[in-house]
Amino acid sequence: MLKQRIITALLMMAVLLPALLADAAWPFVVLMLVMISAAGWEWGRLNGLAMTPSLLLGGAVAVGAGAAMGAGWVQHAPLGLWTLATLVWVLGGTFALRGGVAAWPGHSRLMRLALGALILWMAWLAVAAAKTLGVNFILSLFCLVWAADISAYFGGRALGRRKLAPAISPGKSWEGVYSGMAGVCLLALAWLALDGWLAARGVPASPSLYTLLLSRYGWLGAALVLVFLTAMSVVGDLFESLVKRAAGAKDSSRLLPGHGGVLDRIDALLPVCPIALGLIS
Repeated sequence: MLKQRIITALLMMAVLLPALLADAAWPFVVLMLVMISAAGWEWGRLNGLAMTPSLLLGGAVAVGAGAAMGAGWVQHAPLGLWTLATLVWVLGGTFALRGGVAAWPGHSRLMRLALGALILWMAWLAVAAAKTLGVNFILSLFCLVWAADISAYFGGRALGRRKLAPAISPGKSWEGVYSGMAGVCLLALAWLALDGWLAARGVPASPSLYTLLLSRYGWLGAALVLVFLTAMSVVGDLFESLVKRAAGAKDSSRLLPGHGGVLDRIDALLPVCPIALGLIS
């Protein structure tokens, strides 16, 4: 299993990095479009749709993304869109998690499918918009989520005592959450130091998420925003776990051998990307 995970991870990086580092935006945007469409298919399957309707749902997400790109929303998102995304995740995420696994199937299937399509579409648009802000920005955004996850994993294993949401994700603890927040803050300090070092030597680089947050909110405000974004990454992770448990599934699919499905890999990014875009807009 470990060998399979490593091979799959290397293949994913071999595809992702060239697209991410390309001067043109379209290779990365198209790659993310394929991934978000696959996630739409997984969402349909997790919410009781058969194969063909699930594929149609994934296609609908792709069409919506293409329409947004054609309308120029990647460069200039509609006013209030990121605020809407924040409200959907903060209020809707809280509502879903409070209801728990048993309550999820009781909601209208149409509502569940529409919600999934909406959050996937907003996440794709946010990631595509982040690419236009430069490689430094989008890497700092992705690394925030990865640092939160890694720090939470090791902090939880070493210190975890109080369960966070045992009915949804038994392995997560409050100590892991706090470790994730600390890890993200340390990453931000290191990234800011690197940004300053590059700037002092005249190396051209796009601003990182951390530089933008610091310039807008100051040190204390930026720290609070990072804690909030880390918390939302946990909400995204827990929300996907809730949906999988309600469906009786261990993984969202088997598209990525050793890793599960696309949703399993991007769950924490779904809330963080649009909310982060809103916070720097």
